Amino acid sequence: MMFFLGWCSPLCAEFLAGAAITDVTPKQLPVLVNGFFTSRSISTVRKPVSARSLAFSDGTEKLVIVVVDSCMMGRELLDAAKQRASEKTGIPHDRILISATHNHNAPSCMGCLGTDADPVYSQFLAERLVEAIAAPLQNMRPARIGWAEIDAGDYTSVRQWTIHPRHVEEDPFGNPTVRANMYAAAKWDHVTGPCGPEDPMLTMISVQTVKGEPIGLLANFSMHCFVDVDISADYFGLFSDGLQVRLDPGRTGFVAMMSQGCSGDTWRHDYQKSPDKNKDGVTIEGYSNGLLALALKALEGIQYSSPKSIAMKETRMTLAYRTPDKQRLEWARKVMAEVGDRQVKSLPEVYAREQLFLHDKQKTEIIVQGVQLGDQIGIATTPTETYALTGLKIKAASPFTHTMVVELANGGDGYIPPPEHFPLGGYNTWPARTAGLETEAEPKVTEAALRMLEAVAGRSRTQRRAGPGPAVAYTLCLKPRGYWRLDEWSGPRAVDVSPHGSDAIYEPRVLYFLPGPHDAAFATGGINRSVHCAGGRVTAQIPGMTGNDFSISLWFWSGTAVGLMEKPEWIVSRGAPFTGLDIGDHIGLRDNPDGTRGLVTAASAARGASGIGSIKRWSWHHLVVVRCRNVVRLYLDGAEVASLSSDDAAEGNPDSFFFGGSCTNESNFEGRLDEIAVFDRVIEADEVAILSQRRSVPTR
Repeated sequence: MMFFLGWCSPLCAEFLAGAAITDVTPKQLPVLVNGFFTSRSISTVRKPVSARSLAFSDGTEKLVIVVVDSCMMGRELLDAAKQRASEKTGIPHDRILISATHNHNAPSCMGCLGTDADPVYSQFLAERLVEAIAAPLQNMRPARIGWAEIDAGDYTSVRQWTIHPRHVEEDPFGNPTVRANMYAAAKWDHVTGPCGPEDPMLTMISVQTVKGEPIGLLANFSMHCFVDVDISADYFGLFSDGLQVRLDPGRTGFVAMMSQGCSGDTWRHDYQKSPDKNKDGVTIEGYSNGLLALALKALEGIQYSSPKSIAMKETRMTLAYRTPDKQRLEWARKVMAEVGDRQVKSLPEVYAREQLFLHDKQKTEIIVQGVQLGDQIGIATTPTETYALTGLKIKAASPFTHTMVVELANGGDGYIPPPEHFPLGGYNTWPARTAGLETEAEPKVTEAALRMLEAVAGRSRTQRRAGPGPAVAYTLCLKPRGYWRLDEWSGPRAVDVSPHGSDAIYEPRVLYFLPGPHDAAFATGGINRSVHCAGGRVTAQIPGMTGNDFSISLWFWSGTAVGLMEKPEWIVSRGAPFTGLDIGDHIGLRDNPDGTRGLVTAASAARGASGIGSIKRWSWHHLVVVRCRNVVRLYLDGAEVASLSSDDAAEGNPDSFFFGGSCTNESNFEGRLDEIAVFDRVIEADEVAILSQRRSVPTR
């Protein structure tokens, strides 16, 4: 039976909104709870879990957004709930968005690693989701909406870190592949740096009546989950309830909800400040209240308007799983034969079981949506645990002024790291239902999200990137033969912004879009960006560099722990590929016996000389290499630290340059690089001082 819910006819075209909360707390305990590697069940409810929903109508279109306190929900369950809700209410099933908060203390409705879906709860949740979709449609009122956002960077940080080659770990299949992993920075001496950027913005779509009474609020933040105890709504529920108390003290029915942003690689603890998450003293209540205070500040003075139109479109895509080869499949079958009827307990057992699932399924269907709420506000969805970098890409290219990206929507298809992460391994790449999609899934999902935003906006995507700052203009005035800003979203091309167009190439094991040095100098309207070398180099060919004189200016950020370098790590190398270090110019870093770190050349390193200068780990430094005939001068942070005779410098291939490694591709640099410029002349000391930011860029 179809219920008529009193929507406005197209003739009145009035924007309406409604909100509701539906209890989805399990009635039968204990209940299976997923979110960890092995199975667990919980018998106690600390805080009820809910499905919070908002409905909108513009007189023609109707759409519903539901946010559920769940770790993840499978597409099949959600498709069935949408279809039943469509039959009940008349709203098309493709005008419904259902997302999970990614709460690791919620009942399981989807098989995930060692935990199965709880069969009783799964049926119960499906029924409640139908109610959650229908409920806000029954209390819709004339409304208006507004957008608010605020930087909440203190409440999220990157949890995926690169691991030094000397500390490579084994994966569950017995192979030494793990060069990056979640929470690896708990061992500071083992890691070299975060694998990507964070998205610090807390964004909100606020909904109120035309008289200014609160109806609902959809928040979005890229922080994985806090992890609570017992059955709980985690910080998502505490934040939402706190907003309801403060914005609707009379309890008139205002509903706040916190959706999950792109947080596959982020968590609340900043490992760069401390390796021990247990010593930060942050409670879930304190964390939630801190976010709440920021939200209330952002909502002050918010501007509201009634959208003339709304829209939701979706695309369904088939993606392949990374299925096991014959050898791995035989291994998995042997392991599971030994497991028998008992639950899997170890990581090898968990992942052996997952190989059988992937082999049986081979591929899957995913849904990506775009939502329009007026001319300025858009929402994109992904059905996956999406990295912050992906969310930043979508927001930067969105045709909307304001864009929210909601992950784990309309399905639970696991991690989709950007392709450059796969060579580094880690559990976010180990094939499983929680990380099993093809290696090109991330760019495909990103493109689909942007196409859906374009479709609902009725206009093309844009490109919001930080503009070049004054230091960029100054560098270009010095007429470099090549200048690579290293601010790309992805590889393999590093764009040469000089007039010469000598684009460089990123090798595998280079990561993108990390924070770089001196935002004010190098970027306007945003953050300066850099790359992180985790075994890969940036290689360039600069035709015409035939003279003996040249200069190189670059910024570097050393990631390796002091005392870990057995050999120098090479930052700059000029010479023919795969030749020895006795030919060409090669500058790197070396640890000294006294615990300091400094610069070395290939010749000085061969003699066992100590490094020159003072280089701090995880700090930006500026390096200039100047070669004038048979003399090489090194400048560190604007000061000359070495002048080396011809014994320390030899001619090599003048056209080939390697950054973040040597021409031999051995003992490569572990850390970040940025703003690399190569000149076919000797640059002077006063120019070095400005390039290093020791002196301000001259005004013209």
